[in-house]
Amino acid sequence: MTEVYVIRNQHGHYWGKSKAWVSGADAKAVMRVKHEDEAINSLFELSSKDVDLRGEVVCVAVSERGEPVIEASQIPLPSMEDEPAAAEPALSVPVEAASTHSQEAH
Repeated sequence: MTEVYVIRNQHGHYWGKSKAWVSGADAKAVMRVKHEDEAINSLFELSSKDVDLRGEVVCVAVSERGEPVIEASQIPLPSMEDEPAAAEPALSVPVEAASTHSQEAH
């Protein structure tokens, strides 16, 4: 196998084996597949969960060690605090209100 397919997003990050975006600095962590259609299916699934994703399937050579030959992204990976879901406050019902409603229902 002299070539594999990887998924790269608009920031130059690669889809990793751990099911998260990685910078590409460690090629071992990058998910790679033998067949282009398998990579396209994975990209389709990723983009259906993230409408802002602008990804592409890239055919790359492999090194003697079998790792993809890729260029690491210079854009830092977003931290967990930068995630939109983390910025939204969680909806909660005060304990007193919850117990009052459950007593009224009986």
